[in-house]
Amino acid sequence: MQSFLEIFDIYLLEAMVNGILLGGVLALLALGLNLIFGVIDVTWICYAELVMVGMYGMYYLVQYYGVSYYFAAPLTILLVAVLGALLHWLVISPLLGAPPINQLLATGGVLFVLQSFATVAFGIDFRNLGIRLPVLQFADMHFSYSRLLSFIAALVGMVVIYLFMTRTYTGTAIRAIAQDREIMALMGVDTKKIYLVTSALGGGLAGLAACLLVLQYDVHPFVGLSFGPITFLICVLGGLGNFVGGFVAAFLFAEIISLGSLFSDLEWGYVLAFAFFIVMMFVRPGGLLARRQ
Repeated sequence: MQSFLEIFDIYLLEAMVNGILLGGVLALLALGLNLIFGVIDVTWICYAELVMVGMYGMYYLVQYYGVSYYFAAPLTILLVAVLGALLHWLVISPLLGAPPINQLLATGGVLFVLQSFATVAFGIDFRNLGIRLPVLQFADMHFSYSRLLSFIAALVGMVVIYLFMTRTYTGTAIRAIAQDREIMALMGVDTKKIYLVTSALGGGLAGLAACLLVLQYDVHPFVGLSFGPITFLICVLGGLGNFVGGFVAAFLFAEIISLGSLFSDLEWGYVLAFAFFIVMMFVRPGGLLARRQ
């Protein structure tokens, strides 16, 4: 009986650590989506499809053009950042004064356009980057090296964003507009420029996530469905535009998914996470860190 409990404890600890590693990448995805919503007040339903484009960019740069992964990553981040800026300029900017449902429908349309374009251009085959990373073993526990690398890179990315938001003029302007966009416009801040920079920054975070996720997922036109819905739910649970709430919600979801897969399979982990989200929407409809009225 004692040995069974010891083994169970090892498996439980392994699942908890894996949940923390998964939470880092989910927090990065939620940060990009929350950043855009907090400043521009528009939810990009197509955010995960930007990640899909970045994953295809990584795949072709590494596999077809022989570019080193570490050199392809910044190129991909730049590519998706430009795509985010273009999305704002072509789709979001003309709809800033439109009802929210119109904005959601427009970004939802972009989602289907990107999925359809990827299907026509690349087919529906599952493609793999071909990089095989070792599995780390520690005290009878096994951890994915790719997930550990993703966790570290995600933390570094979030620290860089934090420093940018707190130590630069543009970052300060972004935070100020997120608090009161009307007053900042009256004070002479070019809100259109800040919106464009924010969209590019959100796109760059999607590009960074693509560079990390391509080590763990096969690339195909519908890969965004693997993490797009969970990212949106994390942002809603944390409170749309609430960076701290999104961070907390990301790790909560990741732990539920990881522990749920320990007792059953991965699909049941997602079922438990979605069930937790539904319950919390009754308990705290404004988000985890919302104050009770």
